[in-house]
Amino acid sequence: MHTITTNNTPPTTLRGIADHSWHKRGLCHGMPATDADELFFPKPRDHQAIAEAKQICGRCPVRRDCFNHALDNTIKDGIWGGLTEAERRPWHAKINKRLDYARVRAAFQGRDVHLSEPEREAVTRHAYARGWSPERLAYTLQVGLEHARDLLRNADHDVADRDRYWDLYTGDATDDNGEDDHTDEEEEKEPASSPVTRHVQTTSLIVALRKAA
Repeated sequence: MHTITTNNTPPTTLRGIADHSWHKRGLCHGMPATDADELFFPKPRDHQAIAEAKQICGRCPVRRDCFNHALDNTIKDGIWGGLTEAERRPWHAKINKRLDYARVRAAFQGRDVHLSEPEREAVTRHAYARGWSPERLAYTLQVGLEHARDLLRNADHDVADRDRYWDLYTGDATDDNGEDDHTDEEEEKEPASSPVTRHVQTTSLIVALRKAA
């Protein structure tokens, strides 16, 4: 486990530690504790309570925040985000493979987000593209400074390898006359395989990440 190091360069954004501000906007906020327990932590066969809880969750403006809170904190009991324990079980099982760009943007904005490994890789890629310093990446990912340097160095190598070998996997070839054999349609197609994935980024995502950075 890597730990945070003391960095000479202060972060440019403030981290929201243990941000539970969404609680106040939940429809269940202010409900008596006894009623909330009976409704959101019902017995397995209490279908009436489950249906009532789901009805409230379905209209709640912070349903997604509630759901993510349960996943991030490994809460497997009760109804969170409108899903029962059994319905959330598949999400808990694949939490380490989650890739949610809304969470990536939140990390760029300084929020204290529990990122999965794919999400941490996405943060690293975009941090490298934006020219972040190792100190800033170390703070954002809460890792050691040397580890942050390694992550940026690996991102640099991945991009260099991708650009160096990409043409080999696009089938970029010329005929005997030195002319390109490809049609316009073929040039627009992505290759079937490549040693390094070329990540497709939408314009809206790039703009959002640029603003966050």
